[in-house]
Amino acid sequence: METSGNPVLLASPNLSTTSSPLRNNTISTIATGQAYILSLANLDGKYAAMSSGSSSSSSSKNTGINENSTCPIYLYSKYTLQREQTLPGHEISSTFMRSVNSIAGLGRPVLVSSGKDGSVRVWDERSGSPGIQMTDLSKSRAFLSFDVSLDGYTVAAGTELQGDDASVLYWDPRQPAAPLRTHSSTHSDDITVVHFSPKRPGVLLTASSDGLVSLSNSDEVDEDESVINVGNWGCSISQAGWLPDGSRIWCASDMETFGTWSEELELLQSHDIRAPCLHSGPKTWVTDYLINACPSSPSSDGNLDVFVGSNEGDIALLSNSDLATPQSPGQWSLHKVWSTGHEGIVRSLMWDEQNQVLVTGGEDGKLCVWPGLSQGGLGGRGVVFEDNAMDVDIDATNIDAGKNSKRTRTRATDWDAEDGDTIGKNGKRFKR
Repeated sequence: METSGNPVLLASPNLSTTSSPLRNNTISTIATGQAYILSLANLDGKYAAMSSGSSSSSSSKNTGINENSTCPIYLYSKYTLQREQTLPGHEISSTFMRSVNSIAGLGRPVLVSSGKDGSVRVWDERSGSPGIQMTDLSKSRAFLSFDVSLDGYTVAAGTELQGDDASVLYWDPRQPAAPLRTHSSTHSDDITVVHFSPKRPGVLLTASSDGLVSLSNSDEVDEDESVINVGNWGCSISQAGWLPDGSRIWCASDMETFGTWSEELELLQSHDIRAPCLHSGPKTWVTDYLINACPSSPSSDGNLDVFVGSNEGDIALLSNSDLATPQSPGQWSLHKVWSTGHEGIVRSLMWDEQNQVLVTGGEDGKLCVWPGLSQGGLGGRGVVFEDNAMDVDIDATNIDAGKNSKRTRTRATDWDAEDGDTIGKNGKRFKR
């Protein structure tokens, strides 16, 4: 694997630091008193947070779900961060979650999640239960990743390696009892990423722990004919997505490398994301890991926005003006640092573009809402808070959430407690 050399990190002219979130809340669990926040999603008026552990008993009584449910999904008011509802999640463990604008002709934003119980669920907030559940009754499979096509009529999900098979399953969500087809020869290890193209209907991006990134035609029944291009990075891929132009691709590995690929899946650049550091001037920054990358987020410079974190729980926004020139080290810019909201690894991150706020979740069990590049936030509803106005650990309606919320700076790893192995491949923490 080639690596671009000598990356440079420069401070943006408007670089600033925020040292207090606008709002925060803490998730607690029955077993440990603390849960990781694994995934975040944006719904109308609410933020959804997918947790790693059983819900606390008082929250269960408030919402009417079984208090022993595992890996619940919590819904919080955007504007108060009070917990409004708890969805039961998945029986074994929840693995991924996102909101989609429409699915199966529903015509409204809905929350969708996958789990190791072998289901992909579309949640009905009114009933607090799945309105649609996609499964494969012929075989028990643990799903790690999924996506919904732009038209809402195709769902694709990637499985954990089971025996010799790691598969991509396709459903029509209007007929969820059985998949339309299964493709099982593209990848040979856990399928960690499934993303439909934002600009090319039917084109599906998949990536895996086997080091392969692939583009396929999701409408093609014959798997041998469905594969469009395949690239081999030679390292376990934990995250991937589309660059803002909607054609090229970015990937991140378990070893904290960050790469970009052409439409033909030729490797353009590969960086150690920890290499660009800023040590001079009034601001300093050293990256320990990548959190996520977003094609639409606060820098608004037309480039991919890359969010990185420190082991102490600080977050920074970076961008690179040139991610397309082969083997160019490029010049990275540091736009903003959000600090002291979390203690330890930040697991999940979401940019709320409408309200111009950053939402983060960590291994400390904290959910934080931060101002964007400008001070204040939640401007979409005319609600503006001062940069240091709120720094509370618990929400007034969830006093129990503050109990046992002591956090650690240790770099905790695998979020699947039942798996036993808390260290990922090559000694790195898992990031789904």
